[in-house]
Amino acid sequence: MARFCACLAPTSDRARGHLLAMGASFAAETAPAPAGFGLIAAEPGRAAGPFEAYGRRAVGEVTLHNRSALRAALRRHGDPAPAECADGELLLRCWALLGEAGVALAEGMFVLAVADGPDLVLVRDHVGSRTMFYARAGDAWAASTSLRALRRWPALGASLNLAAVRSFLTFAYLPGEETLLTGVREMLPGRILRLTPDGTAVPSVFWEPRERLEQPAPDSPDGHVRTLRALLETATAERLPAAEPAAVLLSGGVDSSLVTALAAKLHHHPVHTYSISFGDGLPNELGYSGLVAAHCHTRHRVLNVSGATVAARLAEAAALLDSPVGDPLTVPNLILAETVAADGASVVLNGEGGDPVFGGPKNLPMLVQEMHRSPGAPWDEDRATAYVRAYRKCWTDLPELLSPQALRSLEDAPLPQRLVAPYLVEGPESPYRMGALLNQLLHCNLRTKGAHHILTKVERLTSSQGVEGRSPLFDRRVVDHAFATPPEFKLRGTAEKWVLKEAVRDLLPGTVVDRPKSGMRVPVQQWLTGPLRELGNDLLLGRGARRRGLFRQDTVRTWMKGGGTLLPRQGGKLWLVLTLELWLDSYDL
Repeated sequence: MARFCACLAPTSDRARGHLLAMGASFAAETAPAPAGFGLIAAEPGRAAGPFEAYGRRAVGEVTLHNRSALRAALRRHGDPAPAECADGELLLRCWALLGEAGVALAEGMFVLAVADGPDLVLVRDHVGSRTMFYARAGDAWAASTSLRALRRWPALGASLNLAAVRSFLTFAYLPGEETLLTGVREMLPGRILRLTPDGTAVPSVFWEPRERLEQPAPDSPDGHVRTLRALLETATAERLPAAEPAAVLLSGGVDSSLVTALAAKLHHHPVHTYSISFGDGLPNELGYSGLVAAHCHTRHRVLNVSGATVAARLAEAAALLDSPVGDPLTVPNLILAETVAADGASVVLNGEGGDPVFGGPKNLPMLVQEMHRSPGAPWDEDRATAYVRAYRKCWTDLPELLSPQALRSLEDAPLPQRLVAPYLVEGPESPYRMGALLNQLLHCNLRTKGAHHILTKVERLTSSQGVEGRSPLFDRRVVDHAFATPPEFKLRGTAEKWVLKEAVRDLLPGTVVDRPKSGMRVPVQQWLTGPLRELGNDLLLGRGARRRGLFRQDTVRTWMKGGGTLLPRQGGKLWLVLTLELWLDSYDL
């Protein structure tokens, strides 16, 4: 289990020196070349290589779900790729022989770094299931699946990126390319990036969701429902482990329930399901998850996660992430991954993706805003500003939360709205050509929260336990079908994700399919005033926070006492500050 680094420098010796400085070791000697590769054995990941094909070398973290289709495509072009070749080598062959089209054919979770002639080529999968970062220092490029490796790179000398702090407090994650390290960028999903010796970075897009709606719109949704069902079955079947029980994280919501039902129908081994409880007397979805487990005949476990456990392990969970995620489920997710691994599973499925792909309730404020919008009125807000406000994180509190020196430093920094604005442009001027507002919102959700929050959190936390987390609802073919489905079949009256629910209605009890979405009720406020109180005081009012000087101490004290406008659930504003400070401590920033 490892992460990887790649470096492009004027000589192979200098590239090797940079890699060693980043903490990499070398699995095998390779022929001298400007681009070098190394593995970081101390960090959990799926890195393997180097692979060689057609005069190119590569290292990557690659899991392919459609190997047979890729091998068939290679055979048609005269390459009889051996059946036993590793996934990374198979993807390298597709790139070397077929170029961008070959990468676009792949379905899976992958990042790949390729020494391609004098250049270093980086590849990230369609939806962002795996993550890669890159930076330029002096006359060298470096890329890695570990942000910590780039933090260690002496030539870069990265410091804290204050604009990214503001973005995190606005969204509770970092959308787009920016990271909390100056000079380090995250590669966007669905992209190929060619890094050249002269310092040029040339991006290209091999896949982006497109709105492909039938004209005229069909009168009946039946065709879309049937097609979606077939795609869901394929996506789930391809992600099931080959010869072991299947594990599924089952919250009780419709998305994880349908994945459970499909796994139970399609798998030839037992299905194990796992749910979380935060204690008696607290709102939960255990009644729904228990109903689904009984209906699908799974072997079900409920894991009890106390506030004391969260307090004890929050720093550990934050340090596992390459970018902070202001999600109070990080520790519970880590404990779930530990339990799955202890039960002997190597793969765990989840229901992530239903909301950003098919339309959950968090889009409703934007839709309502558009209905009542009066362009040009004094109270009117552009779509990007309304989208940021709808997150209800710390954006409106920044003038009272950030210190005066931090606010001064940000006066000329680009605004967070820029990270979502391109997805919300109306009409033919839109760079992504989404006509329907619902599709614009879903596209924005997919490319921001999907890639930079949901999928990266799943991958980092499951990998830390040697388990691979897989998300059938983020399958590229499922996503393509969602954007070919008329918006009125996704939001039908007041029914959200309607076409998704109809596609699996025969598999689940009606009380599960038609239930309103509630989300997992996390007792954040109880934790902050109970077992996390001491940690919060020590961390947020301690020496490290004062040294960084990001936040006004009087505002933090007020929030710690329960004053201010804290959200009652789903991570409150104080949780974001606490999460950020823990992450910064772990990275020594």
